[in-house]
Amino acid sequence: MAPAAALPTSQPAFPPGTDIYSVSQEWLGSFAHALHSQDTLAILQTFHSDGWWRDIFALTWDLRTFHGHDNIRTFFQERLIGQDDEIGFAVNADRPAFETELLQMYDDLQFVRVQFNFETKVANGRAFAFLTPAESAIRSKAFILSTQLVSLKDYPEHIGPLRSFAPNHGKWEEARRREQAFKDSQVQPEVIVVGSGNAALGVAARLGTLGVRTLVVEKNQRVGDNWRNRYDALCLHDTVWSNHLPYLDFPPTWPAFTPARKLANWLEHYAEVMELNVWTSTLVTNASRDDKSGKWSVTMRNLKSGEEKMLVTDHIVFALGFVGEPKIPDILGRELYTGQTLHSSQHKSAMDHLGKKVVVVGACTSAHDICAEYAEYGVDVTMIQRSSTFVMSDKEGMPRLLKPFYWEGGPPIDVADRLANCFPHKLGKILSLRTAQATAEADREMLDGLHTRGYKTNDGEGGGIMWLFWTRAGGYYIDMGACQKIIDGKIKIKNGTKVERFTPTGLVFEDGEEVQADVVLFATGYGDMRDLIRPIVGDAVADKIPRIWNFNEEGEISGAWRELGTEGIWYTIGNFAWARFFSRHIALQIKAKQAGIFGTRYSAPVVM
Repeated sequence: MAPAAALPTSQPAFPPGTDIYSVSQEWLGSFAHALHSQDTLAILQTFHSDGWWRDIFALTWDLRTFHGHDNIRTFFQERLIGQDDEIGFAVNADRPAFETELLQMYDDLQFVRVQFNFETKVANGRAFAFLTPAESAIRSKAFILSTQLVSLKDYPEHIGPLRSFAPNHGKWEEARRREQAFKDSQVQPEVIVVGSGNAALGVAARLGTLGVRTLVVEKNQRVGDNWRNRYDALCLHDTVWSNHLPYLDFPPTWPAFTPARKLANWLEHYAEVMELNVWTSTLVTNASRDDKSGKWSVTMRNLKSGEEKMLVTDHIVFALGFVGEPKIPDILGRELYTGQTLHSSQHKSAMDHLGKKVVVVGACTSAHDICAEYAEYGVDVTMIQRSSTFVMSDKEGMPRLLKPFYWEGGPPIDVADRLANCFPHKLGKILSLRTAQATAEADREMLDGLHTRGYKTNDGEGGGIMWLFWTRAGGYYIDMGACQKIIDGKIKIKNGTKVERFTPTGLVFEDGEEVQADVVLFATGYGDMRDLIRPIVGDAVADKIPRIWNFNEEGEISGAWRELGTEGIWYTIGNFAWARFFSRHIALQIKAKQAGIFGTRYSAPVVM
């Protein structure tokens, strides 16, 4: 069993004046020699006894984290040595192209980070080792090694001009129409992506550069409607530098926090610029797999004409976001209530309820956004906080959370993504809590003001905002103005007791208090994402789908970015940064399968 997660804060620092290039070169030479010799003991000697090896699809065709010598030994022996070694993991020790840097992450936490290239039989990768001192200033051991898939050797991305049309606009348009129509039964899409949000479009763009025929299917009338049709106050709560799409950054004049409708238009623009094949107003109704051919027959209906069409494909990538069906708690007496009830997914604008009393059930991002807009329009609004919320300000929290990778002046986005995804999540929880504690201290005046109003906060289950995002995809609020409105009493708070029942004119709580309401709005989240897939693929396939999101026993996200229990169905998800980073890995896996070079997936036990 692996030891509990801990940072090497008791390790001595590298002495001042240490030649970190020599430290890196010696460690890399030892690691490369042990790897070439297939010497398990020598490999373990390059790792700290509490070390971690995180592989991102490079050596396992999966997301795996191996913690401690016992787990690293098992991985190395089962996957990387012997006559049956299908991976061929190799570092060129004679000319190891590497970069090195001394990282002083905290006063008590220091690493030498060394980056180097490696290859397998079919792919190229980039590795990141975080070294701590051993018995001398020169000898060091890897506390973390992250190996990441970057490209396929014989199938590079084509990111230069893809077509050579004569300068005749009509011919270009005609060619695009033919390409998008998929009318020829002999030229079917190799991949169908269901949904057209940022995660879907990123995967489609990656597949396009790899020469994989891809069709994006969207039930809404326009690309971006999943943002365009939400409530008016919606905007992204993380900054522009983390939210670029693959191959196409936002313009330098873009706002730090993107309004939903502006983002919707950008997504539509992206699909056009990247020449993605998109069918809008089209609903996927059924998908069945032929076990003999491995092909999927996908039936879809045009929602404008009613016409049905069936296409045959090798892969289906579901990109339906974090949401299942809207979730509304079952509260006694709802049929007696004479006011309006709605879920946040149905809410459009505070102007719809001017002059009314509104109760919003929920206390996370959507609830705060909606309550803040009500308060701006002078609507009497009460937030029902059923459990405590992690809160941080954008001013203090976002720089601590996103620097140095996703901030103005940061590295190129592909480099930032690789650097940001090195640390195992179980260590990330410890770092995220440190960030949360520093942010809370900086936000003390705001948090004290909230507490004075009876608002309850927490530390993110001991892991800050990132832990809540990784495990729940919710439970937090990055303040965009609602907190001051709570402090000022413009948003009233009711908590510490459960809703007992509806009355004809409001809600009664278990403490006996009744809150009058003309409108009760439930910002109470959504159900299981798998519930949206089940009607399409049927129970037999759906029953094999693992849990999507949250962690498996190794601390890796469950379900996402690899096949969902049956060959050829996938799920892509994440905030903009994760969806962008892992879009590459879904595309490379699919391309490897199409090219016949995909090896054996080396997976952790599945979480259902």
